[in-house]
Amino acid sequence: MIFETERLYLREMEQTDFEALCKILQDEDTMYAYEGVFNNDEVHEWLDRQIARYQKWGFGLWAVVLRETDEMIGQCGLTMQPWKEKEVLEIGYLFERSYWHNGYAIESAKACKKYAFEILDATEVCSIIRDTNIASQNVAIRNGMVIKDAWMKHYRGVDMLHYRYVVYR
Repeated sequence: MIFETERLYLREMEQTDFEALCKILQDEDTMYAYEGVFNNDEVHEWLDRQIARYQKWGFGLWAVVLRETDEMIGQCGLTMQPWKEKEVLEIGYLFERSYWHNGYAIESAKACKKYAFEILDATEVCSIIRDTNIASQNVAIRNGMVIKDAWMKHYRGVDMLHYRYVVYR
């Protein structure tokens, strides 16, 4: 376990989390900001990328697990992401749709911000969010972040405007 909050704990994802991850990455409503769902190979690649991040940096997107049921309901964590000409430390979050609007994203995102500042000794952390993803933008705002800048990212053949929300220690 990486850390726990009032209702959740976050831990490294494992290959056995594949099915739980599919519930997230293969749901059309959840994945609208990514321009479509992932196939099984893409889910495996996503999972493998997180595990490689743990080995490289000691962090990545972690499994978010309900303490009450021990069920993985989403993922939230810290990753290094390209932004313009540099890499930035980002808090990312993506939850199974049936768990939306319960405060789990902000609960885990706040804990990740604390981890970034207290454990990683970061001076700033951000969330990079597509312009159409209002729910994720609201989580960033509730996490004390403000829009710093914008950038057009090209993904899956589509130009997508993204905002970088930032908070400083």
